[in-house]
Amino acid sequence: MNPFNTASAAVSTSLLEDFSLEMTGKDVSKLEEARDTIPQGTRVNITFLGNEDLEMRLSAARAVKQLGFVPVPHISARRLGSKADFEGFLAGLRNDGTCDNVFTVGGDPTRPEGPYEDSLSLIESGLLPEYGVRHVGVSGYPEGHPAIPGPVLWSALRNKSAALAAQGLEGSVITQFGFDVDPVLAWVDRVRGMGIGLPVRIGVPGPAGVRRLMSYAARFGVGTSAAIAKKYGLSLTNLMGTAGPDRFLRALADGYEPARHGEVKVHFYTFGGLRATSEWVARFRKELQA
Repeated sequence: MNPFNTASAAVSTSLLEDFSLEMTGKDVSKLEEARDTIPQGTRVNITFLGNEDLEMRLSAARAVKQLGFVPVPHISARRLGSKADFEGFLAGLRNDGTCDNVFTVGGDPTRPEGPYEDSLSLIESGLLPEYGVRHVGVSGYPEGHPAIPGPVLWSALRNKSAALAAQGLEGSVITQFGFDVDPVLAWVDRVRGMGIGLPVRIGVPGPAGVRRLMSYAARFGVGTSAAIAKKYGLSLTNLMGTAGPDRFLRALADGYEPARHGEVKVHFYTFGGLRATSEWVARFRKELQA
């Protein structure tokens, strides 16, 4: 292994020191199956979907904590029907001791179902610290958002960072996943250039079928040209195959400069494959250390 590869491997290992995972409220049994392959204390984000109810969300957060991980419940602004709904969820999390960390997001509905239009409105409500929240995650979109103009996204990120600081809340950014490292690092560079110092977790797809990855990419406006697919390791001629983020993470390690990009970690979108993702991470780290 030459010195360049040795350095790259060291950075790759560092990026994976404190990775986080994502699951839905219905994935508790999958998390239980994967528990022995996931480091204790790992942050596990729990999505806030329209086909879940309050008890399912609270139960999932409790399960994550009971298994020895750090629950990070999502709160979808536009899915909250009222202030009472918001406070009911926060109160349930506080009662269960799972309120320290949350992730705020606008959510899928085109129109708000209640008084909250976006994640900024959740933060500015002042309710998060009142119910014991200490750390708030927000979204980042290196390749933009299919329904939100770029200037609006940048303004929102700046405003959310300022709102968190004003309330004394810790924060971080989790990016949408992508297949190309270049726009991701360029985006992080611009974030730092704007004076936003929040830690960034780069969204990475866990190992999954190519067809599924392409479907999610189309939904979220992620670039999937033939050149990008080849760079990532996707085969557009074999949609029945699978792909992991090996090349992406190696490229991320090659381009990542701590002094320039600040604190950066990795967040895995598991698409239900919690065990497959955690086992992949363990194998990848072992290869890097060989």
